[in-house]
Amino acid sequence: MTAPTRRGLASLTDRPGGRRLLYGADYNPEQWSRATWREDAALMRDAHVSLVTVGVFSWSVLQPAEDAWDLDWLDEVMDLLHEHDVAVDLATPSASPPPWLAALHPETSAVDARGVRMSVGSRNHFCPSAPAYRAAALRVATTLVDRYAGHPALAMWHVGNEFGQECFCDLCAAQLRRWLSARYGDVDALNDAWGTAFWSQRYRTFDEVVPPRAAPYLHNPAQLLDWRRFTSDQLLALYREQAAVLRAGSDAPVTTNAMGFFGGVDQHSWAADLDVVSDDHYGDPQDPTSPARAALTHDLTRGVAGGAPWLLMEQAAGAVNWRPHNVPKTTAQMLQDSLRAVAHGADGVCYFQWRQSAAGAESFHSALLPHAGPDTHLHRAVRDQGRVLALLGDLVGTRVPARAALVFDWPALWAGGLPARPSDRLDVVAQLEAYHRPLWRAGVATDVVPSDADLDAYDLVVVPALPLVADRAAAAIAHVPRRGGVLLVGPFSGVQDPTTRVRTGPFPGPWTDVLGVAGEEWRPLPDAGVALRSATYGDHRAHVWSERLEARDAQVLATYDGADLAGAPAVTRRVLPGGGQAWYVSTLPDPAVLDRVVLDCAAAAGVHGPLPLVPDGVEVAQRGDLVLLLNHAGDERAVELAPGARDLLGVPVRDGVLRLPSGGAAVVAGVASAPPG
Repeated sequence: MTAPTRRGLASLTDRPGGRRLLYGADYNPEQWSRATWREDAALMRDAHVSLVTVGVFSWSVLQPAEDAWDLDWLDEVMDLLHEHDVAVDLATPSASPPPWLAALHPETSAVDARGVRMSVGSRNHFCPSAPAYRAAALRVATTLVDRYAGHPALAMWHVGNEFGQECFCDLCAAQLRRWLSARYGDVDALNDAWGTAFWSQRYRTFDEVVPPRAAPYLHNPAQLLDWRRFTSDQLLALYREQAAVLRAGSDAPVTTNAMGFFGGVDQHSWAADLDVVSDDHYGDPQDPTSPARAALTHDLTRGVAGGAPWLLMEQAAGAVNWRPHNVPKTTAQMLQDSLRAVAHGADGVCYFQWRQSAAGAESFHSALLPHAGPDTHLHRAVRDQGRVLALLGDLVGTRVPARAALVFDWPALWAGGLPARPSDRLDVVAQLEAYHRPLWRAGVATDVVPSDADLDAYDLVVVPALPLVADRAAAAIAHVPRRGGVLLVGPFSGVQDPTTRVRTGPFPGPWTDVLGVAGEEWRPLPDAGVALRSATYGDHRAHVWSERLEARDAQVLATYDGADLAGAPAVTRRVLPGGGQAWYVSTLPDPAVLDRVVLDCAAAAGVHGPLPLVPDGVEVAQRGDLVLLLNHAGDERAVELAPGARDLLGVPVRDGVLRLPSGGAAVVAGVASAPPG
């Protein structure tokens, strides 16, 4: 992929003496005394911490009243961190306005879909449309850039925090109408796109349109989808306002932190405005599928970055505070989670937060420095991780060599989550995980890309769940097997156009010709599922979903046996004259069978991982010329490597075999070669 033009992480990672991976955390010195600041800075230096985010939630301290400012404490913190060689990602604190703003301007607090105005006392309670809020946010951003643009500690700007808020007030309604007018031009075009002939919803003017507030029954799905688009664009405009102020006064790159597959914003539409793509990821340490989900999320973030290095802005060092039962990570998991992010393209790994809070709603959320202090098992592991990351400077700036792509975008996610579908069990992200997991287990580097991405670099393109797709993007996807690649399409894909209008005729409408199938009926299955018969994959079961298909020009690899579908195709493959292949899976097969289907597609495409054999329980990923190995198994695993391979972290390699202990990690040189063309 071609990365968008951005200042990127090089200004942070290229240091005197060579490149280094960034390592750090959110730092909230306003919660602590000045004596604690000096201890923090010294401990950060000992732990090899190189970057901290400061100021995310400090607005009420920086500006204790509308006409009062207190930045002297931040001057001290910036100076102290610079003395200890810790760079600062300085945040605009716009995610959490101070109580005085709501008291003076009640309209700056958001209103929910029921008409209830949010109260102060938490965070993210702002209305993105309120002029008083936006003016106050710009004022604090201007104050920060005027004061700190030239400070030697400043490395990067951080706008807001975890965007995704929505507000249903009259101010947002007015902004929505302007957005719709710009999108559609006139109200007749809006009526056509939204299909307002249904349920007597036709509008005379844009002034009659309101946000999807509380209603007695189902909302118009096209309206719901446009609301999602609007709120993403609305927040992007808010980000852009602050970023423009920061860029006008400073050369430091600008970022904000996303949250993986969270549906609040369309990250692809934000990508060009981010100098550094950053993500927050909090895996569940007691969930055995968490490593696979983390790898998928990191592949998504790398895709948003156009293949360029990115930053893991937040993760947990141990336990979080927001699950009902907060099982902590082991220290081995903590290191593995960081190395996984690096393996999937991150040039830095950071945490929430540096010092564990003693008060407030997140006082039981883990941190790099726990309540018990530095002489603890956790903090010793933090220092050890700093030493490990310091050894891996050769990875900085390198790319992940992917020849496989999974197609995903936010409009499809939003469409897949709309109510009144045939089933709410055909989850878009769950489908993406199911198709990604076998590739991850095999060590196959996989990019997650939007439907309108340039796919020419990929030999394998997988479309697990794309219910909504534009005609032009659908045509580009159909071109993959026609140029000799392999295309794999999952169920209920290509169903709707970008307005949520269902494509009539056989499905999947844009791809019936290239797949060689024609569908006529979607059929959610009873809980017991239905039998599948297959000479290729053995008899197994279909779950959740089925489709009545006709194989017009495709080989049938599995058929249904029951649910009024006896003998109907379930899994098909079409081999095109030029050697390309187009596969269709119309159901959710047993996971082991789906794994085989995906890997058969990878083999047909000539796509493989860096090792010929990956032991069970070992995660393998290639970045640049290095291969990272993580052992999730409960005991040691022997990994066969090429002669001359060596581990940069010190795990011995004898006679071409690396013995990786349980919970262990290795970064191996001398294994990877360029993928075959």
